[in-house]
Amino acid sequence: MTDDRDPEKTLEDWKAEMQAEHEAQITEPDPDEDHRIEGVSQVSYRVYFEYDPSADALERDRREQVDDFADPELLSCSCGVRGMTREEARKHVAAARQF
Repeated sequence: MTDDRDPEKTLEDWKAEMQAEHEAQITEPDPDEDHRIEGVSQVSYRVYFEYDPSADALERDRREQVDDFADPELLSCSCGVRGMTREEARKHVAAARQF
């Protein structure tokens, strides 16, 4: 038995389904859930080490921040909706407050 499904078409259908589900979660939030927008941001540091021959170990000597704090590009909601742009997150919270 052969599988005549087009893998590209199957992938595109799946992507469209996931996008539609994501949009529905944004615009139709669960009124019984708590909705707090959150994100994760990282600030990078360059860390310098000194070698301690008596302990045969590397000891952290100093650190230097190499980039500035920046707001994350994608946000999440405490209700479980993930991967929202700022605009989507704003729509989600606004919709949740209508209840």
